Amino acid sequence: MMRNALAAIALMFAVSVPALAKDVMDVADLVEKQGPAVVNISTTKLVKRGQEGLPFGDEGMQEFFRRFFPGMPPGVQGGPGGAGPMQEIPARAEGSGFIVSKDGYILTNAHVVKGADEVVVKLTDKRTFTARVVGADARTDVAVIKITASNLPAVKLGDPTKLRVGEAVAAIGSPFGFENSVTAGIVSAKGRSLPSETYVPFIQTDVPINPGNSGGPLFNMKGEVVGINSQIYSRSGGYMGVSFAIPIDVAMEVAKQLESGGKISRGWLGVVIQEVTADLADSFGLDRPRGALVSQVQEDSPAQKAGLQAADVILEFDGKAVENSSDLPRMVGMAKPGTRIPLQIWRKGKLQQLDVVLGELPAENQQAGKDGKAMLRGGLALSELGADQRRALDLDHGVLVADATGEAARAGIRTGDIILAVNNTRIASVADYRKAIAAIPAGKSAAILVRRGDGTLYIPLKISGG
Repeated sequence: MMRNALAAIALMFAVSVPALAKDVMDVADLVEKQGPAVVNISTTKLVKRGQEGLPFGDEGMQEFFRRFFPGMPPGVQGGPGGAGPMQEIPARAEGSGFIVSKDGYILTNAHVVKGADEVVVKLTDKRTFTARVVGADARTDVAVIKITASNLPAVKLGDPTKLRVGEAVAAIGSPFGFENSVTAGIVSAKGRSLPSETYVPFIQTDVPINPGNSGGPLFNMKGEVVGINSQIYSRSGGYMGVSFAIPIDVAMEVAKQLESGGKISRGWLGVVIQEVTADLADSFGLDRPRGALVSQVQEDSPAQKAGLQAADVILEFDGKAVENSSDLPRMVGMAKPGTRIPLQIWRKGKLQQLDVVLGELPAENQQAGKDGKAMLRGGLALSELGADQRRALDLDHGVLVADATGEAARAGIRTGDIILAVNNTRIASVADYRKAIAAIPAGKSAAILVRRGDGTLYIPLKISGG
């Protein structure tokens, strides 16, 4: 009887395993077939170093000293006034990428090639090429680079929307510079939103990813690329079981725009939004917490022209449900400017329909920040000073810094500062700041006059390409 039971189990596996394994390959087969299309990317950036040995161009080190040693002399921190002469030295970094066309187009992360003076690509057959950066998009962290070659091995692209949570996936890359390293795991979740990222519905995995894996491919077990490994969640700087990949369909849409003109065109609605909590849903009469709550409608925006109001809850965008507030920026950003989009909103206890014609996301109008604050170019969320505030501060102009992130935080601008001028242009309103900062070319610095406490100081704010 036992023999019959074992025979039945064996027969069951003999039938079911091939059925489950249809079109699914072994990891070793995957690496053998697709591995040659994965490349190692090394970058060189010339940074300035002072006599004391501290890199003047190392933003991470600058931030460390600003945070923990604020009283240290400027020259030691890497600012002007150092004791010794500065010299340029090469700073090197490594990442990964993968070939998407036989004529040499390669996808990687934007942060891998950011600020690089030289980008070198190394293939698995040991050939090396100097690459040209075609374009990079910081908001999605996608970059396209190009090498001059032909008949190159190229990856197959898959459909990340068909990924299932629990499905096996594998990564190939160069963690810590160890080229062509293979790791594997499963899909932990889909459509993840990260606090600083609003345009990417990340694929979360438990695939071991470490520094150097950035920009490498995430494969399904059919040997198709479904994502670009981009970030890890870590308290130590190394892998801790949570990794994130950019879905390949999002990356390819960005890549097409970069290849065709180097510019990313995104839809713009013009609202500041926040999450709908259980208490807010109850107060608005919603059946459950969902949607994106409009806390502010920007002046002369597509949203204002369409009739959106503060306290509206956007429940659907172009027929797609908005479950979380973080869903909306992705949906809007992926839509083409000029498109007429139907919205379903919840207003004063009733469902309503509105149509909005999307604008194009202005350069100075960045993604929504924490707590629904509108982040402007330079990484600042600003608010107007009320009459009482101006009287108390004895000011007749200026705008209040509600939040400082990215470039602004690195420059030393703080929440609570009051911006009085940009390049000696008087700032009396948020609109004044928008206009003044929009005139600053990417890569240049603006002199920001700040009131802090009882004193004033100028802070140089370097503007990136956003």
